[in-house]
Amino acid sequence: MKQFTHSFDVRTDGKGLYNVTRPIETWVRGCGLATGLLTVFLKHTSASLTVQENADPDVVLDLAEFFQKLVPDNPKLYRHTIEGPDDMPAHIRAALTMTQLSIPLVGGELALGTWQGIYVFEHRAAAHRREVVLHLIGD
Repeated sequence: MKQFTHSFDVRTDGKGLYNVTRPIETWVRGCGLATGLLTVFLKHTSASLTVQENADPDVVLDLAEFFQKLVPDNPKLYRHTIEGPDDMPAHIRAALTMTQLSIPLVGGELALGTWQGIYVFEHRAAAHRREVVLHLIGD
């Protein structure tokens, strides 16, 4: 059994979904394992991770718009407003999604479906630097 870790930054331009599939797949292939489990972890509380369709860009646009409607940036709705009107809604959106993903490694490749991609889901309006940590274990 072997283990590998790696981290990389994702620079966001504000709210939206940022596809990080390619750098993750490239790193995983470089580890040379055939079978295992990849953990993807985001070290933040106002952004999250998701596996979502990567073929039609309207899907991620619709998701971002839906979450904006579901959890509006309205400071009158929240007590925690010291970091801006979008901070508490960002924490709620992150709580409704995930900051960690587990993806099987089969035949040296991530077992993602044909249309699946891995995304950082930025919930804040301003640009941010988000850190993604990877842990791969297997043979």
